[in-house]
Amino acid sequence: MLGSEKRSFLTAQPPPNYVAGLGRGATGFTTRSDIGPARDGPDPIVPAVQPQKDDDDDRGDYSESNFDEFSGYSAPLFDSTTPYDQEDKEADAVWEAIDSRMDSRRRTRRETRMKQDLQKYRATRPKIQQQLSDLKRELGTLTEADWDAIPDSTNQARPRKRRMVPEFQRYTPVPDSIIEHARTENMPIPILSGISTPGVNTPAGTSVPGTTTDLREIGITRSKLLEMKLSGISTAVAGQSAVDSKGYLTDLNSLKGISDAEIGDIKRARMLLKNVRTTNPHHPPGWIASARLEEVAGRLLQARKIIMRGTEMCKEAEDVWLEAARLQTKENARGILAQAVQNIPKSVKVWIAAADLEDDVNAKRRILRKALEFVPNSVRLWKAAVQLEDPENARVLLSRAVECVPQSVDVWLALARLESHENARKVLNKAREILPTEPLIWITAAKLEEAHGLESTVTTIIKRGVKSLRVHNVSMSREDWLKEAQTAEKAGSVATCQAIIAETIGMDVEEADRKKTWKEDAENAIGAGNPVTARAIYANALTVFPGKKSLWLGAAMLEKQYGTRDGLDALLKKAVSYCPQAEVLWLMAAKEKWLGGDVPAARCILQEAFAANPDSEAIWLAAVKLENENNQQERARSLLNRARITCPTEHVWIKSAQLEKQLNNRDAEKSLLEDALKLYPQSAKLWIMRGSLAFDTEGVNSARELYETGLRHCPTSVKLWLSAARCEESVGTSVAQGKARALLEKARHAIPKCADLWLEVIRVENRAGNKKVAQGLMAKALQECPRSGILWAELIENEPPQGKKARSVDALKHCDDDAHVIVSIAKIFWADRKVEKARTWFNRAVTLNPDLGDAWANFYKFETQHGTAKTQEDVKQRCAQAEPRHGEKWAAVAKNPTNKRLAFRDLLLKVALTL
Repeated sequence: MLGSEKRSFLTAQPPPNYVAGLGRGATGFTTRSDIGPARDGPDPIVPAVQPQKDDDDDRGDYSESNFDEFSGYSAPLFDSTTPYDQEDKEADAVWEAIDSRMDSRRRTRRETRMKQDLQKYRATRPKIQQQLSDLKRELGTLTEADWDAIPDSTNQARPRKRRMVPEFQRYTPVPDSIIEHARTENMPIPILSGISTPGVNTPAGTSVPGTTTDLREIGITRSKLLEMKLSGISTAVAGQSAVDSKGYLTDLNSLKGISDAEIGDIKRARMLLKNVRTTNPHHPPGWIASARLEEVAGRLLQARKIIMRGTEMCKEAEDVWLEAARLQTKENARGILAQAVQNIPKSVKVWIAAADLEDDVNAKRRILRKALEFVPNSVRLWKAAVQLEDPENARVLLSRAVECVPQSVDVWLALARLESHENARKVLNKAREILPTEPLIWITAAKLEEAHGLESTVTTIIKRGVKSLRVHNVSMSREDWLKEAQTAEKAGSVATCQAIIAETIGMDVEEADRKKTWKEDAENAIGAGNPVTARAIYANALTVFPGKKSLWLGAAMLEKQYGTRDGLDALLKKAVSYCPQAEVLWLMAAKEKWLGGDVPAARCILQEAFAANPDSEAIWLAAVKLENENNQQERARSLLNRARITCPTEHVWIKSAQLEKQLNNRDAEKSLLEDALKLYPQSAKLWIMRGSLAFDTEGVNSARELYETGLRHCPTSVKLWLSAARCEESVGTSVAQGKARALLEKARHAIPKCADLWLEVIRVENRAGNKKVAQGLMAKALQECPRSGILWAELIENEPPQGKKARSVDALKHCDDDAHVIVSIAKIFWADRKVEKARTWFNRAVTLNPDLGDAWANFYKFETQHGTAKTQEDVKQRCAQAEPRHGEKWAAVAKNPTNKRLAFRDLLLKVALTL
């Protein structure tokens, strides 16, 4: 139905002067029938009749398809007759403010992104100037011979184009021989027949037959033109050229390119700053900014002119004068600053700048003293003047300075340092009267007394100072006092530091939090490298809490690290008197005496410890170790016999059996182990020792039975399962290997997710030559224990060289803080001869786990190959301080009875040899 309806415009008459397609760009056409006969004039153009427009009849297309989110409708919503009133103006202002606000948001991010996009675009499609920049720089390397060797440009026009040139437009040059012959004979040369040059003989460019061309005049004219060009680039001195080829090439090499964008920014900034100077000529920042803009643009002369104009418009602005002096040479800057002090004689900055311009010390003194006449209350000027004087003149100046600037603490303290002891006391007393709220004066007075050996008065001064500050309501926190104490320690005033701590450590601390807070303060002081402050904090805390073992331990560790052996012995002696039940303090005191070579004193300390702690296992074992290490095995055996009666613990029985093993008394060892197992059948360590003894003396079958009995009592002991499996594998037959596999399989079911058991299973297969089976077991093990460092280390060790780095990356993703993995990675760098990286990774390993002896051994062996004697000694010393106890290789060497008495340094050497 809709399609059958006829459009109204199909039958309507077109308006006058209508041209079909004119809106699409058609020009239209006119025929004779449109304009009539030629003799009649054209018909007058009838203006198109504009229909009366109804204000309510708006036929614009406002459909959704004609709406744009940003530009709106294509047709205007309002015509020219709509009035623009105040409300429209306010609405436009509001929308402009909103647009400005939205544009300011994220402007920095947008500009950064645009800059990055532009850089990427320039990187992919650089300008011609950038493409040729390297070639331009290479011009600086050319010599004069290279320039002369450059060939002249040739005619590169294609032959086809030359053939298209008409015959009469071709030009055939006259040979030089003819020109030379004509010059010698001074006669014109007739034009060759058939050759003509258009536009030479006649203005119209047509040749007249029979005329001639004077080539001699042409040559003279050419010589004159060349002479004019050469004279334009030459100097008045004969034989010298203003064009320096070498200098020109050097200038090309030193040119700094400025992009078009930077030039445009400079021009816009110059225009804006000019408007600022014009609208507000008395605004100093506008002149300074304009001068600096010209300086950046390379127009130093213009910058000087602008800033000098600024000094005329802003005569009292010190920044303008300082900027003008900065832009000038030193001689001109002196004159500018002389004018500045005449206009602003009380400007401290101007006087200081004028003094800095002088190289002579006497001239600086004169300027500063003249400045003090105008500005006597400037602390900065007084300090600058005092620094130029000798101590005697400085004392005189400071005496005058404290009168002019009595509120300056630094001036009072400087004067006190230069005075004698008595005069310094008077100066500080006067300073306290003028500045009663300044704590530095009291602290300086205490330091003064300490420096003259009067340490007894230091505590009194600090106590009076704290009390006086409280009276004057000076709120100085405990943290501020701690900082002052640390400052005094760094200055060498130990008594002052201790006095400050004693008087202020309890400020603003709850009674219930005192111990915790003071311990944290001491640890923070140690971390900051202030052991004297930490020692004072511990001393004060121990007076309040003398029975706290943790405080005595902290103080003892501090003395051990930063103090002397005598101080540590005195502290430990005092500690055990207050804490007689603290076994660790007794053991530390005995060990320090033993390390100091005083074995009888160590025995005495242990005897006192026995009296205070008769049932202490640690003290008994320490006494046994002391005797054993000093080759007193009978004493050690006697002590163990008494300990098994007084303190029959599991460790006492184990140490007894180990002593008999060391003395190669296997029967006594067997008897002790059997008695111990009756008392402690759940001890896996005792079953392992009994099985090892049976394996050595009775055979595999007896050891197997003992291990089976032990596993029934201790089914969750990993070491017992491993010992039993290794006992079976030691037989060496395939049947024995199968039994070892079966035992380890049972162990993995009894103790799931145990990395040590998985590692042993994998090694059993590797020792049997089943590499593929071992790889499959390793994959299962890492699925079950993905964060096991020993498994990842084993995987890295078994990988071929080309795959070790990839495995290392995987290992670090799962356990980046495991020392075993770190050591394996260090070995990779070691094998690749990357010495520094390997050393860094070894250091990281021993820092993460200093108890891992294998890491120390690998580190030492690495240093023996690639280090120096100093680095090797450093590793030995650090290992002895760490006292490592664990590690597969380390434990095997350390538990050997022949190595029982070796020091850690000697053990390190032996373990390194086994690697």
